[in-house]
Amino acid sequence: MAVNFPPLFSRLGLDRHPRVFAQPGEGRVLSDNPATGEVIAYVSLDTPETYEREVAGAAEAFTKWRSVPAPVRGQVVRAIGEAFRTHKRDLGELVSLEVGKIRAEGAGEIQEIVDIAEFAVGLSRQLPGQVFPSERAKHRLMEQWLPLGPVGVISAFNFPAAVWAWNAMLAGICGDTVIWKPSLLAPLTALACNAIAEKAAADLGHPGVFRLVMGEDPIIGERLVADKRVPLISATGSCRMGRRVGQAVAARLGRCLLELGGNNAVIVHEDADQELALRAVVFGAVGTAGQRCTTTRRIFVHEKIAERFVERLTAAYRSTLGRMGDPLKDGTLVGPLVSRMAVEQFQDAVKAARAQGGQVLVGGEAAGGKGYFVQPTLIRAPRDNRLPIASHETFAPILYVFTYADIDQAIAMQNSVDQGLSSAIFTDSIRVSERFLNPDGSGSDCGLANVNCGTSGAEIGGAFGGEKDTGGGRESGSDSWKAYMRRQTSAINFGGGFELAQGITFE
Repeated sequence: MAVNFPPLFSRLGLDRHPRVFAQPGEGRVLSDNPATGEVIAYVSLDTPETYEREVAGAAEAFTKWRSVPAPVRGQVVRAIGEAFRTHKRDLGELVSLEVGKIRAEGAGEIQEIVDIAEFAVGLSRQLPGQVFPSERAKHRLMEQWLPLGPVGVISAFNFPAAVWAWNAMLAGICGDTVIWKPSLLAPLTALACNAIAEKAAADLGHPGVFRLVMGEDPIIGERLVADKRVPLISATGSCRMGRRVGQAVAARLGRCLLELGGNNAVIVHEDADQELALRAVVFGAVGTAGQRCTTTRRIFVHEKIAERFVERLTAAYRSTLGRMGDPLKDGTLVGPLVSRMAVEQFQDAVKAARAQGGQVLVGGEAAGGKGYFVQPTLIRAPRDNRLPIASHETFAPILYVFTYADIDQAIAMQNSVDQGLSSAIFTDSIRVSERFLNPDGSGSDCGLANVNCGTSGAEIGGAFGGEKDTGGGRESGSDSWKAYMRRQTSAINFGGGFELAQGITFE
């Protein structure tokens, strides 16, 4: 049965895209609207032959792109950023339509692309090396950073555009070409974004830098991670997926940049600004319907303030139940989960929590009707704080509530899970906040540790990523550009003598 394309397709050129169809067919995947369950369009998948064409093309384009001066590459990325700024509203709406983010978050994701492009433009005039003093007379020792090659980017549905851009904009100014394998839950967003980037680069005389491959893992994913022509695989997704990618890339001695699961916690100390903490916790736990890797999934509240704070948190959660619905409608705070399978995983987690003695304070049910909606859910742990399900990441708006007596206990409970992405504490005490950030490493064991800020809302200026099962990768700001380049150390002899280091003589 054919579908009717929404009006924004024509504004983004998707109605004319050779891979977008109104009818199902062999080798096509459907993209559906999680708010209604209705099909939006069908997208053709790659075959081994088309995969080979794209990777070979990326390798060929790399030999030309790496020779373009980095500041000139920066001007290409600047043009890409401006193109995304122009299409921000339409692309944000497409994100909302395809993965269910509310309108503000959909637009915010495209703004992240604009922001990382601006960051990359400035970086294109830096990319510094260093010069070191040599122990040998009339020698200079220096290092430089060189383009790495075609970079494979595997992205997840929950950030169907921004995570690609974090990688692609930095890889682009570093002189790398990009091969993007997006989630099959968000193929239309990937088609639109890649087309915009490729057109902007081609218009400035640099075609083929940004490429796209889509397909099931046995056909496309396994080929990409095993491909020696792709020296770096940057993969965002589940811990299970990351282990498979890491093993395959390590087998060929390639590089991995992994951004995997998060089981993030907030500590609310007895002296916290409770109003500030309440707002941050609700946004962190309910935003994107609990489908961010930085979603707040556990909260530890000091026993002296627990009863009052949990009462307020319960009331705030109840207020969100009436703000569920169409993510493109003004006033909606909670959109749908991405699929029916996600709803089932939510239901399984709630059932397990109840069986383990957890008390459901708010929510706990699938909304029913059209779409994949579930209620924002607040579950209080038993008095002994034993709730095994809380150690498992469920991509849904479930928040588990625990209490603690002292800060060391809270930090130990926070660090007790396998993942180590984002963490936060709310306190007005310098001593407590410094205990949480302790430079000896005994504080938060996460890659992100915030004080009086929630677990969600990372800025592109700081490197993003986590430790332990989260994979150890870093994307976006700071010096994360180094992942996309190779370091070369050079010794230069500008004298006439032959001299060895360490005082070695060889006559």
